[in-house]
Amino acid sequence: MRRIAIAVVASTMTLSLAGCGMLDAGSDSADATPTRSSDVTIGVLLPEKTNTRYAEFDYPIIKEKISALTDGKGKTAYANAANSAKVQDEQMQKMIDDKVDCILLDAVDSKKIAGMVQKAKDANIPVIAYDRLAQGPIDAYVSFDNELVGEVQGRSLTEALGTADTSDKIVMINGSPTDPNAAQFKEGALSELSGRVTIAAEYDTADWSPEKAQEHMTEAIGKIGKDNIAAVYSANDTMAGGIIKALEAAGLSGSSLPPITGQDAELPGVQRIVSGEQYMTVYKPYRAEAEAAAEAAVAKVQGRSLQFEALTRDKVDSPTHKDIPAKLVQVVALTKSNLKDTVIADGVFTAQDICTEKYKSACSSLGLK
Repeated sequence: MRRIAIAVVASTMTLSLAGCGMLDAGSDSADATPTRSSDVTIGVLLPEKTNTRYAEFDYPIIKEKISALTDGKGKTAYANAANSAKVQDEQMQKMIDDKVDCILLDAVDSKKIAGMVQKAKDANIPVIAYDRLAQGPIDAYVSFDNELVGEVQGRSLTEALGTADTSDKIVMINGSPTDPNAAQFKEGALSELSGRVTIAAEYDTADWSPEKAQEHMTEAIGKIGKDNIAAVYSANDTMAGGIIKALEAAGLSGSSLPPITGQDAELPGVQRIVSGEQYMTVYKPYRAEAEAAAEAAVAKVQGRSLQFEALTRDKVDSPTHKDIPAKLVQVVALTKSNLKDTVIADGVFTAQDICTEKYKSACSSLGLK
C-alpha cells in the first residue's frame, strides 16, 4: 500500500521521487544493532538470472558501494537463486550459519521466504528487503514505487494510441505471480487502462519467462486476431522480446507491430525501442536503488538508525507487517525521444553499446552516434 505524494512531469513522463532518501546518522536508536567497525560482511541474495540487471548492475554496484562506505574493509557474500525458492532458502540459511552482519534480500517468493527472515531475526541478523517486498520481520525496504511503474506503462500505452477508447483491445502480459511487484505493476497499469480500453486477454507469467510470454501472446493472437490487437502491456523487457517473436511469427513486423511496453531498460529492450519494435520501457536507475540499499545495510550494522524520506517520509505494508521504513526511487518512461537524456546520460549504455551493426541505420535517424 502506497502512502506517498506523486509529482508527474508530463513532458518526459518523469515521475519524480527525487531527493527521496536519507540515512539518519544518529546512533541512539533503541533497536539498532550494536555499533561495529567497518569490517562488515553483507549478504546479498538475488532472485534470478533471466533478467540481466542483477549480474550486470545491482550486485556490482552494491559491492562497490559497500567497499567505498567501509574504506575497503567491508565484504559481500553473494548468491543468486536462479528462480528457485528452495535454493534461496538454502542460500539464506548458509548466510545465517556464516553469521553475516546483515542480509539484503530480493526474494524469489516473497511469501515462502518469511520463515527464513524470522530465522535471521532470531539470529540477530537484520534483513533489508531489496527491490521486492518480502514477508516476515524485515527491517527496511529499498525499491521503486511499483504502482507508479505500472502507471507509467499504462499511461504510455494510452498516449501511444492517441484517441484510445474501449474499442481498442489490449493484451496484458503480467509478471510472475510469486513476485509481489508484479501485482503492483498490474494495479498501477490498470488504474490508467481501465475504462479507457478493453483488456481482451490477460496472463500472469511464471518466472517472468520470455518463452511463457511468447506462448501467452500466441494464444492471445489466436483468440483476438493479430489485426485486432491495438497494444500489448508487457510488464518487462525480457517478456517483450518473447511477445514480439509471437507477433512476428503471426506476420507482423516493423510499423505493423502494436505499441508494446517494457521495464528495466535492458540493452535488447533499448535497441528494440531504437528500431521501433518496442514502444517504451521503464528506466529504473539501479545505481540509486543499489547504493541506497548498500548504505542502509552498512548503517544498520554500524548501529545507526535508518530514516527514509520520499517527498514525505514513507512507510509500506507487507501482508505480515505494517509501517516498514522504505526508500522509493524515481522512475522514467524511456522512449526514442529521451534515450540521450536517460540511459546514455547516466552512463548505463554508450551509443556504441546500443548502435551495433543491426541498429546503425535506426540510430543514425535518431542522431545517436
